[in-house]
Amino acid sequence: MNAPPPTPSPSPSMTRLYHYPLSPFCRKVRLTLGEKRIEVELVEERYWEKGADFLRRNPAGQVPVLRIGGRLLCDSQAICEYLEETVPQPPLLPRDPEARYEVRRLCAWFDGKFHAEVTRRLMGERVFKKLMGGGAPPDSAAVKAGSRDIKAHLAYMTGLLETRRWLAGPDMTLADFAAAAQLSVLDYVSDVPWHHYEAVKDWYAKIKSRPAFRSILADQVPGFRPAAHYADLDF
Repeated sequence: MNAPPPTPSPSPSMTRLYHYPLSPFCRKVRLTLGEKRIEVELVEERYWEKGADFLRRNPAGQVPVLRIGGRLLCDSQAICEYLEETVPQPPLLPRDPEARYEVRRLCAWFDGKFHAEVTRRLMGERVFKKLMGGGAPPDSAAVKAGSRDIKAHLAYMTGLLETRRWLAGPDMTLADFAAAAQLSVLDYVSDVPWHHYEAVKDWYAKIKSRPAFRSILADQVPGFRPAAHYADLDF
């Protein structure tokens, strides 16, 4: 019996990402696509407007949504792991189960805890309230809490990087992309105190210099100019 043919890599012409430039979850997927050299058409989606076409793609009304190979995929972690399984090179998840667990643990940390305690507070109050048309001023208590909590997270990352080359171990993984995605949207508006956390700054400089990061550094959101150092690789 002949062996079944190998599953072909997704055709670039069938790959489209519905995203918003300042969404860290979209950026995590963009970094994964870029690292795996999958060409993608970016379609900006103002997901908070809950347009009928977008809700048909994802009834949850959330970005990112990836159209690839005739499929519609939702949820950034699920998308990244699908890409890892279908386009395994270069690998972004280790083979060892314990090491793979650590990557997933850190992805959950940055997607969940970091986003809730830092990104949602700082970007939500300072940027997304205006983008979504809300008339209320930023909640100063939420901004202060986000500015306080980012220091605890950066200190945690510093501790990891004292014994590891990358956040989850000796190799770059999805955990690094999950963290860099969150920090990059904050860095767009200069909300990261890099000068107090040199180990994290050095780690971020390594990520920032990768070709996969180029499209992210080119992002421009009307009404919000990026920080002067945002696209500087030697910041």
